[in-house]
Amino acid sequence: MFFIKTMCVVITSIYLMMTYARATNYHNTSCILVFGDSSVDPGNNNWLSTPAKSNFLPYGKDFFNGQPSGRFCNGRLATDFIAEKLGYINLIKAFLDPNITKKDILHGVSFASADSGYDEYTANLTNVISLTKQLEYLRHYKIKLRALVGTKQSEEIIQKALFLLSMGTNDFLQNYYVETTRPKQYNIEQYQNYLISCMLSAIKAMHKLGARKLVVVGVPPFGCIPLVRTLRDDVKCDLQLNNLALSFNSKIQRALKNLKGSSIGIVFVDINSIILNAIENPRKYGFTEPLKGCCGSGTYEYGPTCKDLNTCPDRTKYIFWDAVHLTESMYKIIAEKALEFFGNMF
Repeated sequence: MFFIKTMCVVITSIYLMMTYARATNYHNTSCILVFGDSSVDPGNNNWLSTPAKSNFLPYGKDFFNGQPSGRFCNGRLATDFIAEKLGYINLIKAFLDPNITKKDILHGVSFASADSGYDEYTANLTNVISLTKQLEYLRHYKIKLRALVGTKQSEEIIQKALFLLSMGTNDFLQNYYVETTRPKQYNIEQYQNYLISCMLSAIKAMHKLGARKLVVVGVPPFGCIPLVRTLRDDVKCDLQLNNLALSFNSKIQRALKNLKGSSIGIVFVDINSIILNAIENPRKYGFTEPLKGCCGSGTYEYGPTCKDLNTCPDRTKYIFWDAVHLTESMYKIIAEKALEFFGNMF
């Protein structure tokens, strides 16, 4: 019996090492580790006591077997498509998912949490996972990884991993422009600088934990989000908010350039221009509705208010899935464009 158990352990270890080797040989990247908000949360919030959830229909309507996963989308996210393109798996799993497998651990996971942001206070508003807590989960992930493949291999996997960071929208739209705490402490320029300092602290912590390849995703054009336009009674995109997004993205890029020369390679993905281009030239990308969501009226429903509502008949024609989040079709385009930004990182 002892011999059989020992052989099973050895065979499992060999299988895991072969799986790791195949992944590493592709672009010299071992796995993907994701941090952020609802744009990259595959369902971590399912396991939290928070209203920020989407583990119900019509979310997941076009997901595998038409089942909601906790993604704020009708299907897969950009990170799922990126993982598939890089030759890993077609889904990035949530780190808090109790059904996560050893294979998932090797290929990469997401620590992201819908409603989170660079500002710790943003996550606290709806009891979700702050960026600081996501980094703590990275430490737990490293322990699990070490138990699977040993210290030496686990460190190699982390150093060859692609770290991806995508957040910032909630800091402005759910925090600064809704709550009163931060506006009393900072004007909008100062708040942007504060968020940048939070981002840099997180990047330094990632580097200390072994990160050597990092992709930072900018914020989208806030002023084009259907809910924002509805609340501001604006048919077109709100230029003031779009200019704020551009300003913040510029600050991110400048901050990242100042990190050049360190031992971490960093790529900035300009998601703002990708989405704006699709909104301004929808037919070029196969869309017919660039400014309304697919769920319900498409003007204000998202999260719980989207639950069990009817949706548009053809989701591939819409840029927005609900009044805040994007469709699987738009995320696929973002993934394809993002891979172009990666350039020589691999």
